Amino acid sequence: MNKKNVAVVMGGYSDEYKVSLKSGQLIYDSLDRDLYNVYKVVILRDEWYFLDDRGQKAAINKADFSVNLSSGFDVKFDVCFNIIHGKPGENGELQAYWDTIGQKYTGCDFYQSALTFNKKDTLAVLSKYEIPSAESVYLRKNEYIDEEEIITKLGLPLFVKPNQSGSSLGITKVKDKFEFRQALDFAFAEDDEILIESFLDGMEVSVGVLDYKGQTIVLGITEIVPHNEFFDYEAKYEGASEEITPARIDDETRRKVEEIARKAYDSLGMSGFSRSEFIIMNGIPYMLEMNTNPGFSPASILPQQAKIYGISLKDLCGNEVDKALQKRK
Repeated sequence: MNKKNVAVVMGGYSDEYKVSLKSGQLIYDSLDRDLYNVYKVVILRDEWYFLDDRGQKAAINKADFSVNLSSGFDVKFDVCFNIIHGKPGENGELQAYWDTIGQKYTGCDFYQSALTFNKKDTLAVLSKYEIPSAESVYLRKNEYIDEEEIITKLGLPLFVKPNQSGSSLGITKVKDKFEFRQALDFAFAEDDEILIESFLDGMEVSVGVLDYKGQTIVLGITEIVPHNEFFDYEAKYEGASEEITPARIDDETRRKVEEIARKAYDSLGMSGFSRSEFIIMNGIPYMLEMNTNPGFSPASILPQQAKIYGISLKDLCGNEVDKALQKRK
């Protein structure tokens, strides 16, 4: 049997690259060596390279995403396992490039990546499928801002977030109108577009959804109990939150969350790993965002959910590679 060459592609251009390297390592370790030759590829702003077991680098040829090894041997990859969080692997840039050169890859296509990386557009599309979200105001940099009008419309507290940024960077919970201007500056430092949302007072849950063996399944619903004001970068990656799987919700609410999470995934034409964030208020799940390349380090939510669901990481990762191999170039 011919083993397929799989490149686990990690890194990225944002502050999230450190998390991506941990996620990549777990996938690298989990893929079945009886079926695949597994390679590590790191993509950073300044360099794209293959990394061998001794920590030696070899440059990636961007013309066809191949690598020339020191043995003089050229390696082409049958599949790229994309586990970059943030740009360029979660916003569609990398997928569009791979499409252009005919390279197969895991996860969703470039359009779904670009769409879900844009919070405003995702929620606008999903509202057509009757998926509820917070009331919001969208602003571009240098646009006139009527603070009074926004605060009157959305009430306090409210959230100010960059429209396109991973890992909860640049988010502020504004409780007092005097904090509003600073929150805008903080968000605009991350992105030229921002989203201001009304505060939803409820339980935050994180829902893993993927297409597994031909079916859209909800891997699990994890309750987020932040020690901070909300599920920010520190809470996500530095342990300042409790994550309880399965979430402490009744069966009816659980079914409602599962149904909405599946519907959102299918409505967007998603494939591959995804993790959607919701706030459950008065029994109704309101969608905050969808991540198409969620954290996959051992401490991350998705691997924990898979464990409880009863899918091994070997099967979970193998399923992604098999689906990618079946894609048309």
